[in-house]
Amino acid sequence: MFFPSLVYGSVVINEVAWMGTEKSANDEWIELYSDESVNLDGWVLKADDGSPEIKLGGIINGFYLLERTDDESNPNKPANLIYTGSLSNSGENLRLIDSSGKVVDEILCQDGWTGGDNETKETMKRTNNIEVEPQYIESPPEAELQVKSLTIYPSNIVFNEVLPSPEGADSENEWIEIYNQNDYEVDLTDWLVKDTAGSSKSYALNNRVPPYGYLLLKRIETGITLNNDGDGLILTNPNEEIIDSVNFGKASQNESYIRTSSEWTWTTTLTPGKKNIITKENTKEVIPSVTRENTPEEIEKVKTTKLVDNLDRTSKSPFFTAFLLAILSGIAFLIIKNNLKAFWY
Repeated sequence: MFFPSLVYGSVVINEVAWMGTEKSANDEWIELYSDESVNLDGWVLKADDGSPEIKLGGIINGFYLLERTDDESNPNKPANLIYTGSLSNSGENLRLIDSSGKVVDEILCQDGWTGGDNETKETMKRTNNIEVEPQYIESPPEAELQVKSLTIYPSNIVFNEVLPSPEGADSENEWIEIYNQNDYEVDLTDWLVKDTAGSSKSYALNNRVPPYGYLLLKRIETGITLNNDGDGLILTNPNEEIIDSVNFGKASQNESYIRTSSEWTWTTTLTPGKKNIITKENTKEVIPSVTRENTPEEIEKVKTTKLVDNLDRTSKSPFFTAFLLAILSGIAFLIIKNNLKAFWY
């Protein structure tokens, strides 16, 4: 509630859940906002004390959600990025820095948060309204200035899953899935989906998508051909603004390309109209070995065994055999000598 005014075309820190949620104090999250498409590659959001320090990436157009540790901090919306590092409940200075090193937005709350409540879990929010000024088009001197009205369309409409190489005929079984990340219904009338490789084609949408809902677009309906060797898709609103895009490489048969909390990946589990599932390979469990000290009885047994083994090895040597014969011969000589004495005397 103490943020500076929003400049049209900028990226700002829009909301901060520095206190976590009722479920867990560790479920912290931060929301950014931009009223146009901005590439966040090379950007960073960091606190003065070094925690958190979040390296950003991808395209922002509308709301961009950062969740701490996992995608469960804000269960109502999928995260655009997962980060580590906690926010201090006593306050932080947060700075949003672009790829050139310029500070784009900042929150100076090192001496205490100026919004939000740790008891009620109310978040710290930007309170100023976003006002978009009309754009003026240059006209010849003799003509009057014309005003072009600009409609603001919802963001957070994304590609969620793509099936380029299905089982059976591609022309009948290929599909594209779009997901509405907003908590309200969105009208996609006159929005365009376009592929980028080969003989590209655009398809105009005429659908309404419920909150956190899915829209499945089949090739037989759109006419968009997804090249199995690699392709790309672009989603634009009626202002011709790019809202989302995705590119994929060579596709294996019956594997779909899915959005996860941090990246895109291939999976063998197809989930049209449902939450994505990553198929994981089976792994062998490695059981660590356990060591302990030997008991006195075990130590004595080891010593005895070693002694017997040593005697056994020694008894088999030629030197030991000769030595043993010499001793036996001496004993026999003494016995014979004593018997002879007894005989003669």
